[in-house]
Amino acid sequence: MSKFDVVVIGSGPGGYVAAIRCAQLGMNTAIIEKYSTLGGTCLNVGCIPSKALLDSSEHFHNATHTFKEHGIDVKSVSVNIKQMIQRKADVVSQTCAGIDFLMKKNKITVFKGTGSFLDKNTIEITSDKGKEQITTAKTIIATGSKPMAFPGMEIDKKRVITSTEALNLTEVPKNLIVIGGGVIGLELGSVYARLGAKVQVVEFAGGIIPTMDKALGKELQKALTKLGFEFFFGHKVLSAKGSAKEAVVVAENAKGEKVEFKGDYCLISVGRKPFTEGLGLDKAGVKLDDRGRIDVNNHLETNVPGIYAIGDVVKGAMLAHKAEEEGVFVAEVMAGQKPHIDYNLIPGVVYTWPEVAAVGQTEEQLKEANIPYKTGSFPFKASGRARASMDAEFGFVKVLAHKDTDEVLGVHMIGPRVADMIAEAVVAMEFRASAEDISRICHAHPTFTESLKEAALDATGKRALHI
Repeated sequence: MSKFDVVVIGSGPGGYVAAIRCAQLGMNTAIIEKYSTLGGTCLNVGCIPSKALLDSSEHFHNATHTFKEHGIDVKSVSVNIKQMIQRKADVVSQTCAGIDFLMKKNKITVFKGTGSFLDKNTIEITSDKGKEQITTAKTIIATGSKPMAFPGMEIDKKRVITSTEALNLTEVPKNLIVIGGGVIGLELGSVYARLGAKVQVVEFAGGIIPTMDKALGKELQKALTKLGFEFFFGHKVLSAKGSAKEAVVVAENAKGEKVEFKGDYCLISVGRKPFTEGLGLDKAGVKLDDRGRIDVNNHLETNVPGIYAIGDVVKGAMLAHKAEEEGVFVAEVMAGQKPHIDYNLIPGVVYTWPEVAAVGQTEEQLKEANIPYKTGSFPFKASGRARASMDAEFGFVKVLAHKDTDEVLGVHMIGPRVADMIAEAVVAMEFRASAEDISRICHAHPTFTESLKEAALDATGKRALHI
């Protein structure tokens, strides 16, 4: 029976990063993955493939909407959905192959199969080849999450689909119904809206991306409406069913009236839930909380000493980069180091166009906590770089700072390349910068990031320069 210092169950961003850091710190490390490729949801059916399709669809949209204004004349543009999906698959394949390389480079033993605890130190791996057992001093559970659905939503994976199936459609829908106004639904809805689909978003809440600053949701709604989205807020979905040729959704609106939606496909994107089935947690004695997540302490250790959990199976935002940070954190804790994670400084991003990004507290959270604050903002319509790239119609940067100390408490952006821009705000807040600190940093001109400098200047009370 093979023995290891640490075994990681799950090879998504949290799992494979945890395994690499453990190996770098001198631990004899193994990783278990039940699917044929490493990388988990993110690399295979999540972050990476969705961004590949978002990029392809944005190229098509620009070719049909903005090329002429740029002075580029094209006579005929059409969608080759088969090639688009193939390119996405190639990106996924190359990325997953990179994880295989990293496992070999760091001498990490890879087991393909389903890992299940027999006791706290013994794990059984079930695969097509049979069963085998390994022992470990410590274990990191990183099994991620899976799409969830509410009663009445009958996912058949043909007409009523999840994000996994939406990444592999063989045709551009004429009408795509999206249940849920969160990140996944809006990103995948954007892919097909750009390719010509009519997209209808059915959402129970009163706006989209409800966990982010409300100003971001309102601005994104304007941009997506121009793209062709239709939004139906305050609608409770009663049923979603598929037939041979269409999907039918029945919902109840705010007035209590039943409303029916019909489309080629219905994408269920109402959130994800921790995936812990088949782990044998009861045999190891690991406890779950009241929401089905693995209960952990501040060191991400479960109630069973030596068993840790990270990523989507524990509390907190279900984000790949959050899982990565936790993977490194646990490895370093095991090695006797004293790492830290500031969960307030983990950024959130929506990869629509315009992109949306945020870090820290929202204005609504500051109001609720009675924290005195001041705000500064700068619109991308006043950005020379945004005008040059034809990205000035929508978007802004908003900086929230403490009213008395000027410390930056939150930064919220919607606009071109803000997914990359948000890192500057994270760095500044990590060092507890003030709005004035950011406003005095020299930014190259012309760049999108000048908008952050201007918003910070506005937050100091000195007013932005270019509005």
